Amino acid sequence: MARIDDIPQPTREHIMALDIPTPAERPLVAGPPLRARRVAMVTSAALHDRRELPFLHGSPEFRELPSSLRPADIRMSHVSINYDRAGFQRDINVAYPIDRLNELAAEGVIGSVAATHYSVMGSTDPATMGETVEALAGRLAADNVDAVLFLPV
Repeated sequence: MARIDDIPQPTREHIMALDIPTPAERPLVAGPPLRARRVAMVTSAALHDRRELPFLHGSPEFRELPSSLRPADIRMSHVSINYDRAGFQRDINVAYPIDRLNELAAEGVIGSVAATHYSVMGSTDPATMGETVEALAGRLAADNVDAVLFLPV
């Protein structure tokens, strides 16, 4: 992830001018201990199955990443001059730590790994993501997910 000072103009001005909504309330969420939670990942790296078309810039869509999807079949279509893909190309766990999550489940640190994880395009205006967020929340609830690892890129 680039530091804001390293991002060239006018991209920096655009990012700084984005209105980021602040929730009226911050709910306190109680639940089981981590060792009993089902964990899913949501990444903004625009990851997708290699058989799917790439994300379009600014698209509010999401893609499903089944836990069974082989890392070799995952592609990144996030586009930005401010993002270096070298780490992802060497180790998918940099942007999508599926191996680490599976290890945590095997060690009993977390209860289980969700059947499906999700990806969105990171350069999308948050104001256009309302329906996406609602759809993702419903799918996560249907999979009995009670903890989400958000992976901003």
